[in-house]
Amino acid sequence: MAKHGLGRGFSTLIPTDIIEEGFDPTDAEDKANSSLKEIKLSDIEPDSEQPRRHFSEEQLNALAESIKEHGVLQPIVVTKEGKKYKIVAGERRWRASQIAELEKIPAIVRTLDAQNRLELSLIENVQREDLNPIEIATAYAKLKNQFNMTPDGVAQRVGKSKASIVNTMRLLQLPEEAKKAMVENGLSEGQMRPLISATPEQIDMILPSIIKENWSARKVEQKMVEIRQRADARKHGKDRPPMSAETEKYTQRIHRRLGVEVKVRTNSRGAGNIVLKFKDEKEFEKLCTILAA
Repeated sequence: MAKHGLGRGFSTLIPTDIIEEGFDPTDAEDKANSSLKEIKLSDIEPDSEQPRRHFSEEQLNALAESIKEHGVLQPIVVTKEGKKYKIVAGERRWRASQIAELEKIPAIVRTLDAQNRLELSLIENVQREDLNPIEIATAYAKLKNQFNMTPDGVAQRVGKSKASIVNTMRLLQLPEEAKKAMVENGLSEGQMRPLISATPEQIDMILPSIIKENWSARKVEQKMVEIRQRADARKHGKDRPPMSAETEKYTQRIHRRLGVEVKVRTNSRGAGNIVLKFKDEKEFEKLCTILAA
C-alpha cells in the first residue's frame, strides 16, 4: 500500500534537494499562510491556464509505480476555489496518483492572495544583497517547484540569466555538511561550484584547505582537476610505480615456468597481485595441473 506520510511533518515532505527549509527566506511567512492537508484527488482540478498540456504517458506510468511503492514524497501546491482546489504546482504528481489509484494526495493549501504574496516576497528576497548563496538557491528552487516557474521564468522575474539560475540551484546538490560549511565560512558560489560533482570523499579532502587558505574559485577548479586526474590514474593503474629489476626477473621466471602471460601489479606500499592470463580451456587445464602439483 502506498504511504502518504502526512504524519512525518511539513518539512520532511519536501525533500532537501528541492527546498532547504532552513534556508528558505519566506519559510515563516509560508507556514503562516499555508496548511498541509490530504485532499481527495476528485476534489482537485488542473489549472486550465497552465501552459504545459503534454505529459509523457511513459513518465507518468513510471512515476505512478514509484508512488505505489513510496507514496507522494513532495506535496502538490493548490489554491482553494469554491468547493474545488486548483493545482498551482504538481499536476504531474496528481495525474500519476490517479494512475496509481490513490484516493488522496498531500497538498500545500494556500489562498490565491497568499500564493501571490509569497511569490512577490521570494522575488524581493532574492534581489536583496544579504542572502547567502544557499538561501538564494533555495528561493530559486521554491519559485520553480512551488510556483510552476521554468528556469527562464525565474530568470526573467529576478533579472538574472537562465544559466545563473540553473548554476545557483545546483548548489543544493552539495552534501549537507558542505552547504553548512559554505554558509558558516562565507564561501562564494564560485568557490563551491567545482565541488558539486565531486564525491563526498573528495569534498572532505579539499574543503578544509578552501576554508583555511581562502582558495580562489580558479584554484579550487585546478585542484579538483588534479584530484580527478589522480583518481582516474588509480582506476586505470597509471599511477603504479615502475617494476623493479628484481620483480621483472621473477615475473619472467614465472612466465617460463607456467607458459602463460604474467602481470604483476603493485602499489606504492609494495602490495599487489599477480594475474595469470590463459588463451583457452586447454591452456587453463595445463596451468591448473602445474599449480596443483
